[in-house]
Amino acid sequence: MRTVLFRLIGMLEVAGGLYGFAATLYRLLPSRHAYDALPALLALAAYAFVLVAGVLLLEGAERGVRFSRWAQLLQLPLLATPVFSYGLHCGAFVNLFATLHWPPHLLLDAHFGSEGFRLALAGPAASRIGVNLLALASWLALKLR
Repeated sequence: MRTVLFRLIGMLEVAGGLYGFAATLYRLLPSRHAYDALPALLALAAYAFVLVAGVLLLEGAERGVRFSRWAQLLQLPLLATPVFSYGLHCGAFVNLFATLHWPPHLLLDAHFGSEGFRLALAGPAASRIGVNLLALASWLALKLR
């Protein structure tokens, strides 16, 4: 069972990391401003790290388990406030998040075969905070071995 879970996590990391790297590189190439390039370069680094972690995990390396735990922790938080926004997912996500305005709403969102990176010093007027449940489950599976 452990091997199947590790392979599934590794495949999602490789697919999401590769897809995210290619999509970010495509968006970065026509960019002429450093303001646009800095978040894209951070996204490239994050996707490259997740890709390497997935490859090492699929190879069965102990370093792959350690890197994959960090990769899942990077995908865990979801934060969208008017001051700061952050979110990352590679391959798939199952997000549970709450809006922080009255009345608060608890929402569940999921998607497979996707990538996403949000990092900004601004965000929506209606703040949201949440957690990627798939990343949490993957981190726990990697942690409990």
